[in-house]
Amino acid sequence: MLSWEKLLCSDRQRETTTEKLPHRNEFDKDYERIIYSSSLRRLQDKAQVFPLQRNDFTRTRLTHSLEVAALGRSLAWSIGEWLHTEKEVFKDFMEVKQLASLVEVSCLVHDLGNPPFGHYGEDIIRNWFKNWFKTPEYRTAENEYGKLTEQQECDFLLFEGNAQAIRILSRLQFLNDQFGANFTYATLATLMKYPWASNDLKAKEKEKFGYFQAEEQLFEKIKENVGIDGCRHPATFLVEAADDMAYLTADIEDAVKKRVFDWETEYQKIKIEFEDKYPDLFEMLETYRTDALDNQVPDKNLIDVQNFKVRVQGIMFMEVVDAFKQNYDDIMNCTFNGELIYASKAKDLAEYLKKLARREVFSNKEVLTLELVGDRVITDLLSLFVNAVTNVKTGEKSKNKNEKLVHLISKNFKHIQKIDAEGKPSIEFKDINLYHRLMLVTDFISGMTDGYAVNLHQELLGVKLP
Repeated sequence: MLSWEKLLCSDRQRETTTEKLPHRNEFDKDYERIIYSSSLRRLQDKAQVFPLQRNDFTRTRLTHSLEVAALGRSLAWSIGEWLHTEKEVFKDFMEVKQLASLVEVSCLVHDLGNPPFGHYGEDIIRNWFKNWFKTPEYRTAENEYGKLTEQQECDFLLFEGNAQAIRILSRLQFLNDQFGANFTYATLATLMKYPWASNDLKAKEKEKFGYFQAEEQLFEKIKENVGIDGCRHPATFLVEAADDMAYLTADIEDAVKKRVFDWETEYQKIKIEFEDKYPDLFEMLETYRTDALDNQVPDKNLIDVQNFKVRVQGIMFMEVVDAFKQNYDDIMNCTFNGELIYASKAKDLAEYLKKLARREVFSNKEVLTLELVGDRVITDLLSLFVNAVTNVKTGEKSKNKNEKLVHLISKNFKHIQKIDAEGKPSIEFKDINLYHRLMLVTDFISGMTDGYAVNLHQELLGVKLP
């Protein structure tokens, strides 16, 4: 059974020397470390649903992450208070606050590793490597720089933004050493939705995994310090639920703002489907709708969907809290394998909204067109940069095309690949093996914003995309 004493582990890869303050726990420090980072700022130009937007209303990954963090913090406060007052697991209020801070920062960084163009970007990277691993160029690169293990190949074939987020926080968000932002083990464990390797049987079944082979030693430390051995951290379920609550309603709100579909028509369908189950909800919504008409609100549909979002999130919130309580023993015994929102009484409502978004939002012409743009951009950039890193020996010159391309890759990322087991930058570029050369490319490309990727593609290939 999992232990909260270990689950709230505040240890880090490198011990911190900062002063401990009663009102500021270690997870608050994690939050403060990342809030000023370039990695988080890049999320403001990464798509939530609609890429490359010129308006300020539709959500980016950054605004989505801020909303998820707010919802997650509130969920954690509710659960923490229950663990303190009723379950008597938490001995004092400070542990309640620790849980709230842990979930908040984990929510904030949950999408940190997503490549350009959202989850579709992950698919593009996977498909590119699936094809490249069949080419003569791959065999030549293996002969030159060393063969990949099964796990290393799977890291690319199942490329996962969640694993990339772990890598950013523990290594790539370079400050002074090889430990990156040096987050607490508990935060890294909470962020790891799929606590297994890419070549694990679970990864092949779910096409999801939690960490790259490059971070395997870190994963062993997380397991040891936090006490999760193939188990999800209980707080991970709260992060996942907050994410679900946010996007199930907000994606629809953004689509209504962009007039992707007629909200009035869909609202009436939802009302017919759920009015008997949630009479108070629709009584309140009808009051709001009447008030909007009486007050001659200019954009009535937008106001309606915003009221719907707030009220539905309230329902989901209460049901998720109840689902966590009902499944608490299974969660702590590592036998709960579902998602809280779909294990709750709000399951039918959540599934309905998810289907609505798939039908009306993600199949929208603008979304599909921009995803195709993303496919072209990421595919071409991968071809250029993988070809470059597998054909450049020293990485020091910038005379020919491939050397110039390697020169464009972040100096921090190249420096990190040169750090040896002792933490010293002693490895020469010519000695970097194939796995780490490919990781250098995925680190670079997955870290790009949508706009940067499109602009770089245009600069390198001279092709202006729609």
